[in-house]
Amino acid sequence: MSVPDQRSGGRGSAQGGAAGRREDGAREAGEHPEVAALLARSHRLGADPRNTNYAGGNTSAKGTATDPVTGESVDLMWVKGSGGDLGTLRPEGLAALRLDRLRALTGVYPGVGREDEMVAAFDYCLHGKGGAAPSIDTAMHGLLPVAHVDHLHPDSGIALACAADGEELTRECFGDRVAWVPWRRPGFQLGLDIAAVREARPEAIGCVLGGHGITAWGESGEECEDNSLHIIRTAERFLQERGAAEPFGPPREGFGPLAEDERRERAAALAPLVRGLVSRDRAQVGHWEDAPEVLEFLSREAHPRLAALGTSCPDHFLRTKVRPLVLDLPARAPLEEAVARLRELHEEYRADYRAYYERHADASSPPMRGADPAVVLVPGVGMFSFGKDKQTARVAGEFYRNAIRVMRGAESVSSYAPIEESEKFRIEYWELEEAKLRRMPAPKPLATRIALVTGAGSGIGRAIARRLAAEGACVVVADVDEDSARKVAEELGGPDRAVAVAVDVTSEEQIAAAFRAAVLAFGGVDLVVNNAGISISKPLAETTAEDWDRQHSIMARGSFLVSREAARVMGEQGMGGDLVYIASKNGVFAGPNNVAYGAAKADQAHQVRLLAAELGASGIRVNGVNPDGVVRGSGIFAGGWGAQRAAVYGVPEEELGQFYARRTLLGREVLPEHVANAVFALTGGDLSHTTGLHIPVDAGVAAAFLR
Repeated sequence: MSVPDQRSGGRGSAQGGAAGRREDGAREAGEHPEVAALLARSHRLGADPRNTNYAGGNTSAKGTATDPVTGESVDLMWVKGSGGDLGTLRPEGLAALRLDRLRALTGVYPGVGREDEMVAAFDYCLHGKGGAAPSIDTAMHGLLPVAHVDHLHPDSGIALACAADGEELTRECFGDRVAWVPWRRPGFQLGLDIAAVREARPEAIGCVLGGHGITAWGESGEECEDNSLHIIRTAERFLQERGAAEPFGPPREGFGPLAEDERRERAAALAPLVRGLVSRDRAQVGHWEDAPEVLEFLSREAHPRLAALGTSCPDHFLRTKVRPLVLDLPARAPLEEAVARLRELHEEYRADYRAYYERHADASSPPMRGADPAVVLVPGVGMFSFGKDKQTARVAGEFYRNAIRVMRGAESVSSYAPIEESEKFRIEYWELEEAKLRRMPAPKPLATRIALVTGAGSGIGRAIARRLAAEGACVVVADVDEDSARKVAEELGGPDRAVAVAVDVTSEEQIAAAFRAAVLAFGGVDLVVNNAGISISKPLAETTAEDWDRQHSIMARGSFLVSREAARVMGEQGMGGDLVYIASKNGVFAGPNNVAYGAAKADQAHQVRLLAAELGASGIRVNGVNPDGVVRGSGIFAGGWGAQRAAVYGVPEEELGQFYARRTLLGREVLPEHVANAVFALTGGDLSHTTGLHIPVDAGVAAAFLR
């Protein structure tokens, strides 16, 4: 099986063996020693993608603590709670439960038909304050009569679990040391099943859970971890030594990977369309990747059959949906043909998904959540994955890569046989999953929106980028100074929240490249802020043609070029969008020694009106913001404009901000954050029916009142 070197999401590689296992735990001052050791073990296991997928699996440890009420010793279990990730698990991500109460639940268990009721009963077993909500897998850990338990989702283990003859392969691979447990949906009964296996097979160190993953145990944390790693590595070696050389079949003519530059160009051309298609029910953020294992899978004869079977491990298909949408054309099919076929396949996918829902839903099922795919596979190009934010979209892609490795392993020694479709539905539309969704916080106003801000490396642009990101948007920080753009993107949270692009807005080629980078990073663009600008203050007689051309090239022409490319992308998405121009009060106010700048801003201001009229039929709103005298934090003012304007008005440059404030009706200085507030007001949802508007952000300049 192919194994990536490092898990995405900022984790390093794991260290094997028992040596040094207490060092991480020593840092958790004040914790129970079993908690510290459990966290350290979880981090090691979760850091290596061979051991478990992101946010998958759970670990536990049992020990004693003092009951603060009675002062007596009490037996407890600490277990990873609902949500969270092993590689980054914190103490607050654990649930602490009293073992006597947890195990007493077997006496009131109403049977598998009502096992979901037991999840609520776990709350009555909790010990102490805080901590995470107990997960559905709590019984698996608590009912096993061993001190330490790991439940993991390794690709190698799931490959055996999803093989048609998985039980026989498990016996061949492990002998008597690892038991086979047939598929059962996670819950209280599965915990009872595994406990029964442990009682009947005391020599076993763990089990393979059909269609699901593995569980291992031990009397110490070190023994448990060793047993987990033994199962995972033994399965890996078994698949490598026994596996067929080409488990996905021979290459399929015309379906091989395109050259890297060609892949990126094709992906950028398709991304807005694909995002628009999968956002039919609700807007999604996208992620594109061309990992070798994805491209290789799509180049082989077996990929249509295997993709149609869907994923198996519950963690996989809850994030990737039951199956992906697969473009069934060769890599170099004409773009127009690929676009038309994707539209057809999307309609077929939605119809098939609705039929899947109707086949299995009953009166108690939650409403259908949406019929669009979460993963779209394009031969020769790679994989587009989608979610409510960039991280969710990226992780969905990770999970499908896990699924590809599972298919490879299963097909190499047997045939891939995921759990039944009806069982997938039972999990996808499980009331417990629905309850988890209901507990999630409400999305921020700009969640799922992708913004591109020009001139975002400093001043007003940086403030706008910060505000949009704080309100939930993914942000493309565009600036002629790439280093400044990169610093802002890092400040905003890195590639899951923001990316930096270097762009000179006078260059059509660089603008097109910036939008290609945006759609490859996030799937598309919804909100574009034309903020890039420059200012040169001179009397008419001293204003050169070069001064005029430079300011008009950056602001008037640059805004036109950026808006043209934005409208193209937004049109391909078919999701509407927002264009916002950071114009100026100088666009309507005749200030002294300012002819080139004022004329360029007036050009921008009229572009707002013209484009609002032209693009409204496409659902694209175009509005403007007219600031005045934003001195503090401004790159323009720091670059010489401040000194020039101070000289015009005869005040010290350091007092220019106060000078501007004194001449306003409100007597207040305008800051970059005030301009950012106006951009958010225009795009955050409450002004959804407003287009062609200019908002003054000047603290009240009567001469600049709009007429």
